[in-house]
Amino acid sequence: MYVPRHFAMESREDALAFVRVNSFAVLVSTSEDGVPFATHVPLLVDAAGEKLIGHLARANPHWKLFDGERPALAVFAGPHAYVSPRWYASAPQVPTWNYVAVHVTGAPRLIEDMAAIHDMLDRLGQANEGDYPNAWSFTALPEKYVEGMVRGIVAFEIPIATIEGKAKLSQNKNDADVAGAVAGLSTSGSAEARAVAELMERART
Repeated sequence: MYVPRHFAMESREDALAFVRVNSFAVLVSTSEDGVPFATHVPLLVDAAGEKLIGHLARANPHWKLFDGERPALAVFAGPHAYVSPRWYASAPQVPTWNYVAVHVTGAPRLIEDMAAIHDMLDRLGQANEGDYPNAWSFTALPEKYVEGMVRGIVAFEIPIATIEGKAKLSQNKNDADVAGAVAGLSTSGSAEARAVAELMERART
């Protein structure tokens, strides 16, 4: 990913924190004949921050590329929004697009251990159920039902080889221009645009 210095996330920890919050990824692999294959999938970061964990439907042929050697790219995206030049205090200006994203590379490998698969499914449920009252729990499912469902998936992990984050939030603009863009985005009818405005405010401070 092209990351100008002023848009780079400051640390690996920042990038991992972003992935934990924005866990739905586009996972891309390349077949032997050079054709890319992509799957949209939620991925967990392990407790040590060293690998991603997830699963695919067994019917999805993507997992057949997970040999522990072939690299893959996981793209995690956050809020994004169009920024109009009419919001800036200075001129001339051109339109742009502000966004936050993290790219992770690594070579996926299959998880065969059933206990590890159950643990991954339990953690995935907990991560997304959060603090909901009467939260759904994987561990409450009947054993035979779980056995049938597990047969229909393929679990995998991706040791993190590289991780890089980009937060393009107008850090290259002066304070007046940033303030104008934040004001413009904040009045948008789009919740995503307002989220970008909040991130821009944080980046400025």
